[in-house]
Amino acid sequence: MMLRADLLLIQDWIAPGSRVLDLGCGDGTFLAHLKATKGVRDCGLEIDAGNILKCLQAGVNVIEQDMDKGLRNFESGSFDTVVLAHTLQALHRPDEIVEEMLRVGRNCILTFPNFAYWRHRLSLVTNGRMPKSPQLPHEWYDTPNLHHCTISDFDQLCRSRRIRLVQRTVVDDDHRSTWPMRLWPNLFGINAIYHITR
Repeated sequence: MMLRADLLLIQDWIAPGSRVLDLGCGDGTFLAHLKATKGVRDCGLEIDAGNILKCLQAGVNVIEQDMDKGLRNFESGSFDTVVLAHTLQALHRPDEIVEEMLRVGRNCILTFPNFAYWRHRLSLVTNGRMPKSPQLPHEWYDTPNLHHCTISDFDQLCRSRRIRLVQRTVVDDDHRSTWPMRLWPNLFGINAIYHITR
């Protein structure tokens, strides 16, 4: 079972035996991995019928649900950890889903591409077109990304909503962190990984 590099990094932030909700869980690979290696009690939210079938085949508990309609069907504090990996930028109201995540989970883990990465900035300045990269492979007209979030934007959201930052990691394409990324994360970080709580 092959995991994306960001999921390999965040698995260490999830306690064994905990209750985990994975928003936009895809084919359930991550939850299946967490069940096998950490014995978590899992629940995934997914909207794609093909992915839902794969989740069920993998023994992952999954609910068909559109995250843009909120998480009102979950009680407050019903999960230890809520995960939202590389989906924040594709939601209509990402600020509302972050609030909902913090309501239903004690800990929340989010990953998203940093749109302020220096190569993206340079591409926009030199070409005058929306940047494309391995993290942003789509054209401007067919991209699933609705909100172009930067690390500074998300930091500001956390400050304004009194969200406590437990840990933040900023990484490159190979999910390594270098000293320039630690000094100037908004400029040199390609992917942001946040662990937040109230």
